[in-house]
Amino acid sequence: MNYMRQLIKLLLAISIIYVTAVPAHAAVEGRLEYHIPLDYTKLSQEELDTKAGFYYNLATKNYSGKLNDDMTTALNLYMMLHRKNPQNTFYSTRLGTLYDLLGQDKYARGCFEMALGVDSSKPEPYFRLGEFYYKRMLYKKALKNYKEAYKHGYTEHYETLYKLGDIYAKLGDTEAAIKYLRLAAQKNPNAELDNKLQRINAANATNREYYSDTRIRLIEK
Repeated sequence: MNYMRQLIKLLLAISIIYVTAVPAHAAVEGRLEYHIPLDYTKLSQEELDTKAGFYYNLATKNYSGKLNDDMTTALNLYMMLHRKNPQNTFYSTRLGTLYDLLGQDKYARGCFEMALGVDSSKPEPYFRLGEFYYKRMLYKKALKNYKEAYKHGYTEHYETLYKLGDIYAKLGDTEAAIKYLRLAAQKNPNAELDNKLQRINAANATNREYYSDTRIRLIEK
């Protein structure tokens, strides 16, 4: 319970929310400050969900590395939804994904861990945490979370299967890599995946190290 309180305080500490008519964002003493337009406060839960999803899709699809209006609006709305529904892991997971895109590592990881603290049976927070570590080349931590995502329901989720296979290949476990990449190929056959499987099969057959040019962080906490 204390752990959950700390995570909630962490999330709330990174955003000072003002009810204002003008959507805006600014860096304040190293923190991101978000403003929620007045008209959003009058929307129903269903309307907020719809708008949040719309701007989330725009933000994640068109993100160019800078905090733009779509990203700001998506953050505004999901923060508002999260404050109203702190036990809803969907909202905290989406917030984490947006923070991850912005490079706010501490806050992204905090959101994902908060979601898992509320409900550890859902696969999406594990998957997103796996993506978080994968992008930072922390493959062992990524593997742990992808495995949890698979265990909790993402047995037919292409990205989970592919990343499991890819990491096992990077770590030199070619048999496990082949297993998961074949499962991924069943979900989404494509030439790139076929080529990867052929290379891993060749490496496995000759007992050679696969992805020898890949730097793996062996020292991970």
